Amino acid sequence: QVQLVESGGGLVQAGGSLRLSCTASQNSFSMGWYRQRPGKQRELVAMVAFGGSKDISDSVKGRFTIARDDAKRSVYLQMTSLKPEDTAVYYCAAGLSALAPTDWGQGTQVTVSS
Repeated sequence: QVQLVESGGGLVQAGGSLRLSCTASQNSFSMGWYRQRPGKQRELVAMVAFGGSKDISDSVKGRFTIARDDAKRSVYLQMTSLKPEDTAVYYCAAGLSALAPTDWGQGTQVTVSS
C-alpha cells in the first residue's frame, strides 16, 4: 500500500490561488487529486500518469494545473481563479488507473469564500 501525505489546503477568497502538494512513499503509475464537495460524491479533479498523460475535470480545466515529480515521489495541484464551488476536501490519489485509484491520502480542506 502506498502512503500519501497532502499539504497546502486552507481558506482563500474567490479569485485566489492555492497549491496542493502530495508526497508518496513510492511512485504509482497514476497520481493526482480527487475532491469531495459538501453533500456530493467524491469526484476526479486531475490525474497524471507516468509519461504525462492527464485526466482533468471539465469543471477545472483552464484553472487548475497538475504536475508530478517522480524524483521527489510528488504530485502537485496548482489552483487558480478559485470559486466558492471549489470548496471541498481534496484527496491525493494513486494507483494503476486514474478512474479507480487504490490508495488515498487523508484529505486536505480547501475553502473558498465569496
